[in-house]
Amino acid sequence: MNFSKIAQFILGVISGLFLLGISGAATGYYFFSRMAADPPRPVFSEERPGTETDKDSDDKKAPKPETVAEDQKAAAEAAKEPKEEEPEEPEEPEEELEPGAYRAQVTWPDGLSLRDEPSLEAERIGGIAYENEMIILDTSDDGRWERVRLPGTEQEGWVKAGNSEPIEEEE
Repeated sequence: MNFSKIAQFILGVISGLFLLGISGAATGYYFFSRMAADPPRPVFSEERPGTETDKDSDDKKAPKPETVAEDQKAAAEAAKEPKEEEPEEPEEPEEELEPGAYRAQVTWPDGLSLRDEPSLEAERIGGIAYENEMIILDTSDDGRWERVRLPGTEQEGWVKAGNSEPIEEEE
């Protein structure tokens, strides 16, 4: 009898450790798999709600068949109704650039943070979304930062260099 109680005790300890190990591994897998996912794209205060600027989400941009049909119906109904002529808005003249300044487009998929000084510790004063336009005014002495202005505004700040490409001007 003595031998069977010792065997039961050892078997109980081994099965308990086995169950504890399995549950620990499952919990670890759950948390590590959640940490491996990319965080959501930041939304800058300058962006309009509902605009999608992420290039990786081409499948989100494809119209659904039912919305295409609804859009076609709406277009057909609008064509039947007499349209009120809206006056055309005059195009805004392009602002003149300072000597040495040029227009560029953001190439960093998550957009850029606009800072008040050329430093990662500087206060963030805004952001520029992916593929948006900016005017590069100057580059820091070390070449790591660019002083930019947002078109149509007087807002200026600093962004990390190397995250944009020049826009070729059409004349």
